[in-house]
Amino acid sequence: MLLSYYQELLVEAGCDEAGRGCLAGPVFAAAVILPKKFRHPLLNDSKQMKPSDREKLRKVIEKKAICYAVASVDNIEIDKINILNASFKAMHLALEQLQQQPEFILVDGNRFHTYGNTPHACIVQGDGKYASIAAASILAKTYRDDYMRELHTSYPHFGWDLNKGYPTKQHRNALMEFGDTPYHRKSFRLLPEQMELDFDL
Repeated sequence: MLLSYYQELLVEAGCDEAGRGCLAGPVFAAAVILPKKFRHPLLNDSKQMKPSDREKLRKVIEKKAICYAVASVDNIEIDKINILNASFKAMHLALEQLQQQPEFILVDGNRFHTYGNTPHACIVQGDGKYASIAAASILAKTYRDDYMRELHTSYPHFGWDLNKGYPTKQHRNALMEFGDTPYHRKSFRLLPEQMELDFDL
């Protein structure tokens, strides 16, 4: 069972992102404030959940959360400021959109840019430890998946409906055959050196 809160006195928001390791598309982040007594047997790190369970939990979270917000930073901005800073920016944008501002922030991972004067704690693998971070991971993941499925209709060769922009064999084979798109992160290594060599031959 996930922990309900890091500390009991302050209003906590959990934050997490989705899409940091992708070759294409934005990075998404979510911020969620849950009731202290929120429980759900399916709630877990989104990466450990079946897609159908993530969709179920997304509806529950959107209904039961005190407030939530989802934001994104596109690939052009990622190329300008790097993926780590873009992830922090997306989290800040999500926090700014919350209807109620938190008094404490729980962040998945080991680094974070301070959000105003609000104290925070970085929790390694926090999406598997704290309910609010797990909820944020589910929203970030499902919103980003929806976005990539929509992009897939314009760029079907890359298989973004299934790989969501991650560097699968199909994705990289399509890069070799068709080249990149306006949604690819140019600062990322889109093709391994060996594949680039094979392509040049």
